[in-house]
Amino acid sequence: MTKDPQPKRKPENCAFVIFGVTGDLTHRLVMPSLYNLAAENLLPEKFCVVGVARRGMSNDELRDSLLKGLRQYATRPVDDVVARQLLHCVTFVEADAKDPPSFDTLREHLDALECSRGTGGNRLFYLATPPAAFAPTARELGRTGLMKENGAWRRLVIEKPFGTDLASARALNAELLNIMDEHQIYRIDHYLGKETVQNIMVLRFANGMFEPIWNRNHIDHVQITVEEKLSVGHRGGFYDATGALRDMVPNHLFQLMSLVAMGPPTRFDAHSVRSEKAEVLSAIQMPSEEEALRSSVRAQYLAGRIDNEDIPDYRKTEDVKAGSTTETFVALKLMIDNWRWAGVPFYLRSGKALAHKRTEVAIKFKQAPLSMFTGTAVDRLSQNFLTIGIAPTETIELQFNAKIPGPSVTIDGVEMKFRYGDYFKADPSTGYETLIYDCMIGDNILFQRADGVEAGWQAVQPFLDAWKNAGTNGIETYRAGSDGPACADELLKRDGRSWRKYS
Repeated sequence: MTKDPQPKRKPENCAFVIFGVTGDLTHRLVMPSLYNLAAENLLPEKFCVVGVARRGMSNDELRDSLLKGLRQYATRPVDDVVARQLLHCVTFVEADAKDPPSFDTLREHLDALECSRGTGGNRLFYLATPPAAFAPTARELGRTGLMKENGAWRRLVIEKPFGTDLASARALNAELLNIMDEHQIYRIDHYLGKETVQNIMVLRFANGMFEPIWNRNHIDHVQITVEEKLSVGHRGGFYDATGALRDMVPNHLFQLMSLVAMGPPTRFDAHSVRSEKAEVLSAIQMPSEEEALRSSVRAQYLAGRIDNEDIPDYRKTEDVKAGSTTETFVALKLMIDNWRWAGVPFYLRSGKALAHKRTEVAIKFKQAPLSMFTGTAVDRLSQNFLTIGIAPTETIELQFNAKIPGPSVTIDGVEMKFRYGDYFKADPSTGYETLIYDCMIGDNILFQRADGVEAGWQAVQPFLDAWKNAGTNGIETYRAGSDGPACADELLKRDGRSWRKYS
């Protein structure tokens, strides 16, 4: 029997400013999340949304566009009353960081709205824009005084990717921190909005059966997998300048890794949790160039078929450069140099155009002594995995060995599986609701801090450098719709291990 959750408090009155309001991210995720919060009565009592874009439009045109997107992307049936109440508070401002006076107009618009709507001067700025616009937009927000906290809070939400390498991440952090304080910056990663991801800390630190064995004495290795069936599609230009390593590892995969590997925080607050996560990322072993090449796999997909759709070679995708060395699949072996994890490898992999859509963390426990089973069919012993499934279904699964009924001692692997959807009855969500709500209440426990971002890029940089120097040497291939390149299996096989089979 589940307990009724404690009711959440409403955020303080505020203005929610979306840069890039006409874009896909706003329509697909941000507005459906705001709608879900409105449906749960979790938006401020006095609230307004200001949409900002470079192309001018009327308030009604923007509202119509957002309503159309809401009906297309909503995760629950749209109640017209709730939708129209939310959209009634939406207004539009045309502004561009290349046109400084337009930000003065934005400031005047917000000042007027705050008087009429009574939002109290609190402002949340959401950058749903391409990364190139992050710094210029922040500079204009600083110049106009829109980020100054004079009795009211001002916060800035930044989407990934936060930099393209260690140097650019440091430069962006330095520029932002010259304009505002760290507590005002919310570097968002939608993976951390997923219930199962948040539950990793609860699973570890709220259960006495797990934390005592969560270390090198009992854990053999950890696998973190983020696989996508989607190909690059029409995003060839963006993806070819980014690749799987930059796109997925410093953010999504490292966020999962840090939650699994972090030490216990002194208390459950933002400073303590983020400090432990940054510390474990900074302890990732820095490989030499030769070690980086040996401990990594990069590959591109070739033509194949996924769900009755023909997928062309990555290099034949629109806007992808001829002879591109950009990887669509990455696998890494990482070691953490600290007391808890010394000698325990972390295997990470992510790719596009694969056979399955899957995100999971699999913790492999060390094998039990087998001497007492001499003369029995111990060749059938199953591996002991604790698997945290994040997508497509949210699950926690424990795989262990049990005796098969019968007169002889025959052993086989069995599974115990907990499904969130079966136990907790919750409305479908985008994963952004929790993050946006936390931004409004000022809880940044689920958001990256500057030192954590830089520690992640520092761990990735040796692989970026090694691949750049290697050029086309070492780029493997795999068929679209397959399980990925065979060399990813070799990464574990040479250590006497294998990837957990997908069930």
